[in-house]
Amino acid sequence: MTYPVTLLSLATANPAHVMDQDTALDIARELMAAGFSDFERMTAVFANAGVVRRQLARPAEWYRQPQDFPARSAAYLEVAVDLFVTAAQKALAEAGLPAEAVDTVVTVSSTGIATPSLEARALTRMGFRHDVARVPVFGLGCAGGVSGLGIASRLARATPGSVVLFVTVELCSLTLRTTAPDKADIISAALFGDGAAACVVRVGDEGFVQITGNAEKIWPDTLDIMGWRMEPEGFGVVLNRAIPAFARRHFGAAMAEMLATQGLHPAEVDRFICHPGGAKVVDALETALALGQGALDHERDVLRDHGNMSAPTALFVLDRMRAQGLPPLSVLTALGPGFTASSLTLRRAA
Repeated sequence: MTYPVTLLSLATANPAHVMDQDTALDIARELMAAGFSDFERMTAVFANAGVVRRQLARPAEWYRQPQDFPARSAAYLEVAVDLFVTAAQKALAEAGLPAEAVDTVVTVSSTGIATPSLEARALTRMGFRHDVARVPVFGLGCAGGVSGLGIASRLARATPGSVVLFVTVELCSLTLRTTAPDKADIISAALFGDGAAACVVRVGDEGFVQITGNAEKIWPDTLDIMGWRMEPEGFGVVLNRAIPAFARRHFGAAMAEMLATQGLHPAEVDRFICHPGGAKVVDALETALALGQGALDHERDVLRDHGNMSAPTALFVLDRMRAQGLPPLSVLTALGPGFTASSLTLRRAA
């Protein structure tokens, strides 16, 4: 008998420091207004972002001080490893498995550089076996939660019986750029937060949802839409304001194309579970997928409570959907650098 790849568990985690949107605007004004002459006209983005609060790696005062790349990297290593351990331990506990049962760890993170990578730094605290296989992945950005879970599911399918732990950690706030800020920096200050998520994946019939397909779509000549550029302070965000319009025009056809590879049509999907890049992106996705206005309610709730946490965000939405009760057929999807659409087809376990 052939068993499907299933999700045994799903856990999320956030750092302890909470910042509301009014405070985020005050700090952005303090740090960016002098270097960006049109700052006040741009402040509407804070009101329109759909974010009420977010959780951050460091307290507010840390962001008010100049931070060079070594300081940002040190903060990333400290907080990212802590969040990795928290999310991974919760996921393993839910799955009823000890850390030594893990055969492969897939780690996705694009907001900091760690060599050795996060799972190696967490190995002793977690209690992983010394022969655990490590698959660290960098550069997937906001699509990383979906694409990374897809990688984990393919590894589980290739080695039936093995336990694959997927962890994604993103600390977007540590990339805040205040020297010669541009529009992308102001939008980022209004949108992004920090978080982590983890899943345990294994071939079998005991999980809460089956991963029955995955697909990606990369649009050519779109490298300038989203990503990083290296600057003296570290990462400088590339975030094109045309993303909502691009999604509105192209995402529906891309989804139909991705589903067609699995013999499916968008009309057959009971629920699209989307990465909420921002309020305008959520609106655009509803239009592109021919959904009713307000259909992506959990997406808006996650954005409101946590901001855009990059890769983990889609899994936060999936967690809320699971609490409500997953429909028979859903598609987890996200957009990210490349410019890329990523999707996973999920069927509710019997």
